[in-house]
Amino acid sequence: MSFSLLNIASAGVRSSSELLQTTSKNITNVNTEGYVRERTEFTTMVDNQVGRGETYRLLNEFAQSQLNRDTSNKSFFDQFVTEANRVDTIFSEESNNLSTGINSLFNNVQEALNQPSSSVARSLVMTDAQSLVDQMDRLSGIVLEQQSIVNEQLEIFSEEANSLIQNINTLNQEIAVVNGTNNVSDASSIYNQRDLAIRELSELVDIETLDGPNGEKLVFMGTGESLVMENGTFNLFSLSGDPDPNFKELTLDVNGGKAVPLEIDASKLKGKIGGLLAFRDDILVPAQNQIGQMGLAIADAFNEQNKLGMDANGDLGGDIFNIPTVGAYAYKANSGGVTNMTATVESGKGSELPASDFIITYTANADEVSIQPIDNKGEPVGSASLATIPASGIIDSDDITSGESFGLQINVSGSGVEGDQFQIKLNSEAATLITLATSRGEDLALASPIRTANSIDNTSTATISAGEVTSVTSGGFTSAPGLTNGDITLVKTGTANEYQITDASGTSTFTITPPAEGMLAQAGAPFDSYGFDFDIEGTPATGDTFTLEFNEGGFDDNRNGLKLADLQNGELVRKNVVTTATADNHDTFNQAYSGLVSDIGVVTGQAITSASAFDALAQQSEAWYESLSGVNLDEEAANLLRFQQSYSASAQVLAAAQEIFDTLLSAAR
Repeated sequence: MSFSLLNIASAGVRSSSELLQTTSKNITNVNTEGYVRERTEFTTMVDNQVGRGETYRLLNEFAQSQLNRDTSNKSFFDQFVTEANRVDTIFSEESNNLSTGINSLFNNVQEALNQPSSSVARSLVMTDAQSLVDQMDRLSGIVLEQQSIVNEQLEIFSEEANSLIQNINTLNQEIAVVNGTNNVSDASSIYNQRDLAIRELSELVDIETLDGPNGEKLVFMGTGESLVMENGTFNLFSLSGDPDPNFKELTLDVNGGKAVPLEIDASKLKGKIGGLLAFRDDILVPAQNQIGQMGLAIADAFNEQNKLGMDANGDLGGDIFNIPTVGAYAYKANSGGVTNMTATVESGKGSELPASDFIITYTANADEVSIQPIDNKGEPVGSASLATIPASGIIDSDDITSGESFGLQINVSGSGVEGDQFQIKLNSEAATLITLATSRGEDLALASPIRTANSIDNTSTATISAGEVTSVTSGGFTSAPGLTNGDITLVKTGTANEYQITDASGTSTFTITPPAEGMLAQAGAPFDSYGFDFDIEGTPATGDTFTLEFNEGGFDDNRNGLKLADLQNGELVRKNVVTTATADNHDTFNQAYSGLVSDIGVVTGQAITSASAFDALAQQSEAWYESLSGVNLDEEAANLLRFQQSYSASAQVLAAAQEIFDTLLSAAR
């Protein structure tokens, strides 16, 4: 009896001691990150013996997986909101408001119209033009700087993710060694380290886990790609830019470069890395493209209208802004002989340019390329256009055989082969490259180069309109400038709707179709190609004479300046790539900028709302996980007291058994 009592007491002391050790371990690690609470349980007594104790971690894998998923979502929106708030604040600053600069420029154009011969008023226009260029450069530079910051953070986060992947793989191998042995319970810290590393990885990218052989955890991205596999195999993240080396894309590569990198669908990523990529694709890229698009549209429209006027020196107007030319990025897989490809805006086509990048691809037909707009994630938008490369190598709207030119003028040197691709980022680079072509106020072409007059001998009240210039490259002007074929005289004949027109090219009689609009166009060749025209208003009498001549000395004229000022209200900024003939697909400059700021604010606001929702979910998952696997000091304190009492009781039994045994020994002597 005493022998059994001694064994029972010894087993009780041993089991209580193990329970106290487990409880003490839990209490000690209450502040240890990643620690999972442990419990020791014993089997039922058999033959008066306490069964062997088994210590295991209190882990609910479903709660753990849910926590990892919610952590990824929370990290995604936290990162996105942090970055987006900064850009939203930048665009909301009054000093960065392009609308203010645009309004100031056109307000001074209006002032110059009131006194077109004033050099001071003209100088103020050029000063504001330079301020607008500087403002676009500053705002675009800020966005480009944010892209550099994104690249730097991507480098840091990808290195951190790679370190965690390698650590998980190493811990998997250590776990595989002890799996199925009596040392499993002693290796709980390795399991904790691995689970913590998996959770930290979930902050960077969304992941899923599966149980592998020998206690390993196989780790996959939420998009399906493998990160940690069986038998010590794992994949690592890498960053590359093809074709633009400054536009980093996340790829997955087998350790040691033994396989071709696997591209990852960035739009489906979560975690901090996904948040960074989404911020870049959804805010930075569209913002940069729209700033550049606006700058190009303003510069092209202003240049083209200025060319239709006469400056303060009596010459035809020239460019006010220098429109940049940018180089295309060649894809690494290209095998053709294209030595250079550049792009700019075709003169007068700035309003056709969408806020997108473009992929130029050589087709199976010789000297033919497709022009495909792409969205902010690099996906095709709408249908590609086809163009034939002329002998000059300069592709513009005249060379389009299918679709539209999108306002591009592309210059190609060398020859490509089928499948060669190039990426054009005209919009994203333009805003920092636009400069003033002149700083002289005298170069503003406020006057119209033509003027009209009614003969003082006319007997009717009919009048000739002021005339409108539509082109200075159509043969109507000389470089002087002047009317190439001299002054034009129009005389009403005695026949109904018939006029006689005369200039240095000769005399022609023609009959119009009322009303008397577009007189030179109705007169026919060569008058219809002069690049200007006029109307007759009213009903002229036989013999009434009207003249059109070069506006020599017309420096107080502001007719072309009125058209320059009206550009502010013109819908010249294209909204969408895909459109219809009846769609309102253009905005004014102010509408375009307001839309950009509004879009950034809306996207940021939506992200803030989503961040709050996922933060609440993450807190709920954290509380659930901690309730199952975290250390509760109150519970552990109660267990400690209970196990102390159990230990003391077993010790008392042991002392009693020892005393009985000693008594028996004494009686037998």
